[in-house]
Amino acid sequence: MIARATTWWTILRICLEERLVYRGDFALGTLMRFLPIVTQIFLWGAIFTASGKSVLVGYTHNDIIAYFLLTMITRAFSSMPGLASGIAREVREGTIKKYLIQPIDLVGFLLLSRIAHKLVYYVVALVPFALVFYLWRDFFSGWPDGPTLMAFFASLIMSFLLGFFLECTIGMISFWFLEVSSLLFVYMLFNFFLSGHMFPLDIFDSVPGVGGVVVRGVIEFLPLKYLAYFPSAVFLGKITGDELTRGLLIQLAWVVFFIVTCRVAYARGIRRYSGFGG
Repeated sequence: MIARATTWWTILRICLEERLVYRGDFALGTLMRFLPIVTQIFLWGAIFTASGKSVLVGYTHNDIIAYFLLTMITRAFSSMPGLASGIAREVREGTIKKYLIQPIDLVGFLLLSRIAHKLVYYVVALVPFALVFYLWRDFFSGWPDGPTLMAFFASLIMSFLLGFFLECTIGMISFWFLEVSSLLFVYMLFNFFLSGHMFPLDIFDSVPGVGGVVVRGVIEFLPLKYLAYFPSAVFLGKITGDELTRGLLIQLAWVVFFIVTCRVAYARGIRRYSGFGG
């Protein structure tokens, strides 16, 4: 057990050192991520002005901007760029064989690699994030209470795990279909619209008729809203009480579901793996 823990710690340390090589790229990339929020400020300012209302779908103008600032954090936790496509590439090119002949678990290695990535990202991005949130602090009505803040951090951690194991599961499909780029494109499309990254999902509550019912049903059925919308709405106090408890339990259930699904898909996939590539 001690030797195994030492192995995983060594892997994590190496991944951290690898990520720190690109700290300048991390810092520049982080600054560029804040540019779209400027567009959102002007866009939603125009929307509120044109509507003549101070509140839209339960959000004031300040709430909307605070929401988009928070989704930058939640998306940074839950997004896993290159994970599924990377697994598919290793299966297609045959380089995944190293995980089959060495005492290193593929899923565990990838998880540690992503943890290292997120740790380095937030260490490097701490100053830019702090500066932006300080400059735009007036958009927030204040810090939430202790229990709400704890629920927010819990949902952030689960959004990371959910995002990782969901994309990892998609990557495992490459054992059956060597090319998953089309499937990944469909997933990213749905993710962009139904995770709350583009706009608060509360906006669908105002859609009338059968169409609105169908969209809301799809949103509730899929786990995507727990990747961006849910943690942000928790911080802003849009989800409270029994609804908050139920949401956290559902999010946890999705995490467990994709952990099991990912593990089952990997176990069955390597049984039919034929050693393609070099």
